[in-house]
Amino acid sequence: MATLLHIDSSVFPADASSSRAVTDAFRRTWQEQHPEGTVIHRDLATNPVPHITAHSHTAGFSDPATHSPEQAAAFAERLKLIEELERADAVLIGAPMYNLTIPSTLKAWLDNVVLMGRTAGNAQSVKGTPVTVVASRGGAYGPGTPREGYEYVQNYLSAILTDFLGADLQFIVPELTMAPVNPDMADLVPLFEASRERALEEAATKAKQVAQRLVA
Repeated sequence: MATLLHIDSSVFPADASSSRAVTDAFRRTWQEQHPEGTVIHRDLATNPVPHITAHSHTAGFSDPATHSPEQAAAFAERLKLIEELERADAVLIGAPMYNLTIPSTLKAWLDNVVLMGRTAGNAQSVKGTPVTVVASRGGAYGPGTPREGYEYVQNYLSAILTDFLGADLQFIVPELTMAPVNPDMADLVPLFEASRERALEEAATKAKQVAQRLVA
């Protein structure tokens, strides 16, 4: 049976979060395709993982036999997250843009699961795993827009998930999510609505594609 690891990081609840709305659409379609499958949901906003510490960091570069009690305890928590990622057949990540980059809670999760010599580097234990990222953002940062140079979410996650981990990465990008609540963006509401509709359709389509790939 297939396992989907679903990571959310928006600080807002589902009814107020664009990224959660789209990850929920992906997840629902996934479950329709895999009714016997498993979904592991990590909500990093309500249950954040520990940030990397000196003990958990240094333990990743040393022989477990040499770990101090503090290193062993910290690294054990890190290994739980790594093993959870390694067991997943597919990964879904909600990554809203906050102040031009990803939420700190998502960065903390990545810092834990990126381990040179195991998930990253020459080993890449999750190489080829399909990863779908819902990269929602309040404005427009795509190619040709005035703020193109400020797009750090997709650039960063591409480097980490593709180059470091070797994942098979695809993005869904709902844009202009601040339009409904920012009076200065009122004229952009129709564009926001169109972007949201496309994202929801993409979520269903991509979920089916990933599901079909895993049973092929």
